[in-house]
Amino acid sequence: MVCWSLMSRRAPPVVLSEAERLTLDGWARGRSLPHRKVVRSKIVALAAQGLTNEQIAVDLGISRPTVQLWRERFLALRVDGLEKDAPRPGRKPRIAPAKIKAVVEATLHTTPANATHWSTRSMARAQGLSEATIRRIWKRHNLKPHLVETFKLSRDKLFVEKVQDIVGLYLNPPDKALVLCVDEKSQIQALDRTQPLLPMRPGVAARQTHDYKRNGTTTLFAALSMLDGKVIGDCMPRHRHQEFIRFLKRIDAETPPGLDLHLIVDNYGAHKHARVRSWLERHPRFHLHFTPTASSWLNLVERWFREITDKRIRRGTFRNVRALIDAIMQYLHGHNQNPRVFVWSAPVERILAKIAKCKEALDAPHYDRDDLSAGRPPSEPSTRNRAALLQGMSRRVGPLSMMYVWPRTHRSVSATFSGIDTVTPGSRSEKLAASKKRWPPCAATSTARAPAS
Repeated sequence: MVCWSLMSRRAPPVVLSEAERLTLDGWARGRSLPHRKVVRSKIVALAAQGLTNEQIAVDLGISRPTVQLWRERFLALRVDGLEKDAPRPGRKPRIAPAKIKAVVEATLHTTPANATHWSTRSMARAQGLSEATIRRIWKRHNLKPHLVETFKLSRDKLFVEKVQDIVGLYLNPPDKALVLCVDEKSQIQALDRTQPLLPMRPGVAARQTHDYKRNGTTTLFAALSMLDGKVIGDCMPRHRHQEFIRFLKRIDAETPPGLDLHLIVDNYGAHKHARVRSWLERHPRFHLHFTPTASSWLNLVERWFREITDKRIRRGTFRNVRALIDAIMQYLHGHNQNPRVFVWSAPVERILAKIAKCKEALDAPHYDRDDLSAGRPPSEPSTRNRAALLQGMSRRVGPLSMMYVWPRTHRSVSATFSGIDTVTPGSRSEKLAASKKRWPPCAATSTARAPAS
């Protein structure tokens, strides 16, 4: 019986591989390593020599439970188990889980009586906690009541067909054709600051006055080529149909004559003017594709407009319109010397999947701001605001919307995915039938033009 007790209390043997032995010997002789790491390596090395826990504890001047702990840790995790301590439970939380849940629920489903959203201090007063505690709870649950994002619903009834059309142009452009993203950046102001710019210094950012003097405006017409990223641009004082026809003539002159031109434009009235349609009839290689309302993000030239705004216009100082135009054309020339191609990567399937997900979120019960202030329960899915937004959408397509996140400089902008409106003759049903016949998903060919009427 005694022999069995002694055998059961004997420490398990430690067997080292050659690599483990070299590693532990290096740690044991280390002068710049943490002391605890050196002691742990010596414990395992002595255990591999057959010494008992009591002998190792005496030789190293530590307790026997410490030796037993690191012997068992090495047998379980090998060398990696010696490098860092195991996670510790820490102190017991002072805030009960029920209280944390109450804070989260109040943040998500209530608002203060005199404000539209909670702050850390107002929530702390309401819940009887400190402001720092509320901040930690919100950070842990990723709650940001001070932020709000906007979205826009498209009411276009040919939504799916247009998405297939425009994505087809981006992902599978037609043969012997050039796809151009065309738009106007209107009312660009030539702003001159009331005081000179204070230059940047180490630790101090550049500074300029918030007030300014307006010296006139100009409109930038731009056509971004999806083939090489080059931009055809021109500045004009106004943006009527006359200026648009003038810009179309410039595109016609600066593009190879043997190619069809597919222009992606928005629904601005100048693009659909009778004289524009008449000009298009006389130039059969031009094909206009109209993005739906509230969907200009689908036009990639908007991405280039952001580049020129951030890099050349926003922080510029212009004493007159001529100086503004010179700066714009200088940037345009520099861009065309080393163009950057903007690539569309989202397929139709991914777009429609996100639309379906957003539609599911819209159909779920949600809290309306008026309901919160009045203390009423969540509104039903079909609230007055949502019904007004979704009015006029086709039964087959249903409410279509999705979240589109712009770069960080523009914060998060939620928009709807819409597509190209190919100009075809006839009624709406004939347009839809012609679109289905001529444009398979993710494909693009030439389109017909509407007669002048």
